[in-house]
Amino acid sequence: MSNEAGLSECDNPTKDNKKTKRDPIRVKVQGVEIGGRDVIVIAGPCAVENMQQLTETAISVRNNNAKILRGGAFKPRSSPYSFQGLGEEGLKMLREISNTTGMPVVTEVMDTRQIEIVCKYADMLQIGSRNMQNFPLLKEVGMTHKPVLLKRGMMATIEEFLLAAEYILSQGNEQVVLCERGIRTFETSTRNTLDLSAVPMLKHLTHLPVIVDPSHGTGLRWMVPSMAKAAIAAGADGLIMEVHYKPGEALCDGQQSLDLIEFRQLMKDLSKIAAAVDRSI
Repeated sequence: MSNEAGLSECDNPTKDNKKTKRDPIRVKVQGVEIGGRDVIVIAGPCAVENMQQLTETAISVRNNNAKILRGGAFKPRSSPYSFQGLGEEGLKMLREISNTTGMPVVTEVMDTRQIEIVCKYADMLQIGSRNMQNFPLLKEVGMTHKPVLLKRGMMATIEEFLLAAEYILSQGNEQVVLCERGIRTFETSTRNTLDLSAVPMLKHLTHLPVIVDPSHGTGLRWMVPSMAKAAIAAGADGLIMEVHYKPGEALCDGQQSLDLIEFRQLMKDLSKIAAAVDRSI
C-alpha cells in the first residue's frame, strides 16, 4: 500500500518516526537551534581561501544575523583541475574564526577517511549532493553523533533523500537537517532547478528540520534573494547561502555568491518575510 508521496508501506522511511516522534526535532549546533520558531541562516564562502577572506566575510555575516558559518575545506569539484580546497589548513582557519566570532561551523566531509579530522574542527558535518548515497559515509557520520546537514542529491527523489537520512538516523544520530539544494532537470537557464515543493512535502513526511540552499539551487547571484524569500514563505526552517567579500575574485562559485552589501540587504528583507509567516530571523 502506498501513501500520497508514492512511498511503499514497507519502505517508508518516516513510518516509524511519524508514530513515535510527533513533535518536530530541533537540531542543536552549539547554541544554535534549527527547527524552532527562528529561521536560521547559515552563510559564508563556498571555499576557505585565506584568512582575510574568511575573517571579513565571517564578521560581516555575523553582524547581519547569520547564526552559523559555512566554508569548504575539502571541495568536490567536477574538474580535477579546479581548486580542491585547503584541507586541514582551511579547517584550522574555520576553527579560529569560529572562536573569534562565536559562530559554530559547518563544513563538508567527503570521505570516511576525513571524518576524524573534520570532527576535530567542525561543529556540524555536511554531506554534499554528490555523496547523498555514499552509504558507508552516511553510517560513519551517524556514529559520530555530531549534527549533520544532509543535502539532497542532484537527481534524487524525495524517497531516496529520506532513505539516505535514515542511514544516519539508524546509527542513533537524530541530529539531522535536510537541505533542498536544487535538482537536475532538462532546464538549462539555471544551474539546478530549486524544488521548493520539497519543503512542505519533507516537513509533512518527517520530523526533521528542512532548510534550503538558493545559491546552488539557482547558480545565479541575482536569483538568490528571490528564492531565499520564497523558501521562508514555503516553510523552510533555515537557509544556507554562499557569501564572499569579493565574489569576482572567488576561487569557487563566485557567480552564485552574494557580496557583503547584498547579503546585508537580503537579511533585512528576509526578516519581513519571516514575520509574515509568524517566524523570526
